[in-house]
Amino acid sequence: MTEFLNVGDGQIAYEVSGKGPLIVLAHGVGNGRGAFRHLAPLLVEARYRVAAMDIRGHGESSVGWSSYTRTDVAGDIAALIRHLGGPAVVVGHSFSGGSATIVAARHPELVNAVIELGPFTRPQKVDVGGLLRNPLHRRGVTRLMGAALFRSVRLWKSYLDVAHPGVKPADHAEYVTALEADLRRPGRMAVVSKMGQSAPVDAGECLGDVRCPALVVMGRQDPDWAGPETEANGIVAGMAPGVGSVAMIEGAGHYPHAQYPAEVAQAVLGFLKD
Repeated sequence: MTEFLNVGDGQIAYEVSGKGPLIVLAHGVGNGRGAFRHLAPLLVEARYRVAAMDIRGHGESSVGWSSYTRTDVAGDIAALIRHLGGPAVVVGHSFSGGSATIVAARHPELVNAVIELGPFTRPQKVDVGGLLRNPLHRRGVTRLMGAALFRSVRLWKSYLDVAHPGVKPADHAEYVTALEADLRRPGRMAVVSKMGQSAPVDAGECLGDVRCPALVVMGRQDPDWAGPETEANGIVAGMAPGVGSVAMIEGAGHYPHAQYPAEVAQAVLGFLKD
């Protein structure tokens, strides 16, 4: 059941399932909380209380916010944790991986651990050599940039196809059809464009201040980077010694939690148990 939390002048939509320690799931740009539709039940089965949110400007959350930075989304996550009675484990995908970093650094009392899935947590530089060598990376980046620059739902759908190399969820086509309908609502692709062109400077500045345990989960075939494991290790290197660790998901692209939910759940639950 969808619930709503008023934050400033807007509303954040979320749903809660299960009982136990709190986990908050925050999806990436151009998606919705349904991106966790295969991972969330596995966490609930493991006896966690799972809150999946639509980040601002997405899904059932409102548009019309004054800004859409990672810091803004971090504030929304913090507000939801307070509302639900934290602390919580924060799981952030892509754009929201940077937001999870910011929440952990700025609100340590609210966060027990951070899990970042394919996160954009550091400022990026164009890797010309990587684009030339890696056709999957080239296809992903050109579509990703095109969708942001031209506010194109068509290019975004094409990117999603590249971002799920190989195995796709059984309900992938139906999910993308519903997502397309949502993104064609007024103002939605403008939000995707703003977020897609937002550099994660704010998140990068917070990496060294994260003190809770952190796990970076990356697909080995993630097209957003020429070297996904190198990016994951770079994020961990920006944290204090001993704080971060990396889990690589074989065969996965930018959505490991959709393509290989059992493997991601195993990595997440093993990390939380430790």
